[in-house]
Amino acid sequence: MAVEGQGEMAVADLEQAAAVFAGVRPRLFGIAYRMLASVTEAEDLVQDVWLRWQAYDRAKVDDPAAFLATTTTRLAINATQSARVRRETYLGPWLPEPVDTAADPSLGAERAEALEFAVLLLLERLSPTERAAYVLREAFDYPYRQIADILELNEPAVRQLVSRARKRVLIARRTPVTQAEQRRLLTAFVAAARSGDMTALEELFAADVISYSDGGGAVRASRFPVVGAERVAKYVRAFASRFWAGVEVAWASTNGQTSALLSRDGQVFTVLTVNASDQGIDQVLWMMNPAKLIAMSTAAEGHDSPEVDSSGP
Repeated sequence: MAVEGQGEMAVADLEQAAAVFAGVRPRLFGIAYRMLASVTEAEDLVQDVWLRWQAYDRAKVDDPAAFLATTTTRLAINATQSARVRRETYLGPWLPEPVDTAADPSLGAERAEALEFAVLLLLERLSPTERAAYVLREAFDYPYRQIADILELNEPAVRQLVSRARKRVLIARRTPVTQAEQRRLLTAFVAAARSGDMTALEELFAADVISYSDGGGAVRASRFPVVGAERVAKYVRAFASRFWAGVEVAWASTNGQTSALLSRDGQVFTVLTVNASDQGIDQVLWMMNPAKLIAMSTAAEGHDSPEVDSSGP
């Protein structure tokens, strides 16, 4: 009976641990995703945190939420360092893996900061520790003292990290347009791209617009960014007839902004979005790597990773 009683206590303790973890899991995923810009890697990391929490002596933990956030952040810093090495050998431009914020509104429920594609790309320029300090402060409003404990630094050092990271992001980023204007520009871009209308395309672009195509070597895509309004317009027009043939367009909320889901034969093969300022479209992002589209494909159509036409952006 004693053994049975101990077993019941162990089960109850594990159920309590699972309930605590489930309560903070959205925040843990939010931290991990903003650090790694990959849904797959963030989910794997959060699973690792759960396994550690499951095996840990939880009686020693006074604040489970703080403990789990600390574990997540420290693992994410290590994972970011490894990811940076892998991205140095990535074939062609690397873009963040899109996340469906309509399906997971909790991801941006507290603050949408450090979720948009433009900011995630800028965060790639920060050191892993700078990125962690920025994410914890700007996206989740952690007190500097708590960030210092998480990063094992003193508070003045953390304030300096956050200040430096904030300045680097603000200096490099133009003031974005409203969500409604971003969607209008994206809709207009899709229409002009489909028709290959050079004039319409150039009118939408900022002078220094950049087009990034992320195929990851799995599909054919431009290995280099295309820069400048005229060059990007010519580039988009050049593949319009073959790329858009048979394409269906659906709209989705990814990373807190509107994106176009491009499908052929019922399968999503590209997530397309734009970042824009009052100067026009600054960036065109073609996310085509099939490994990064699985979640979006499932959310949109319930299909597996798509087969992609060999000719594209």
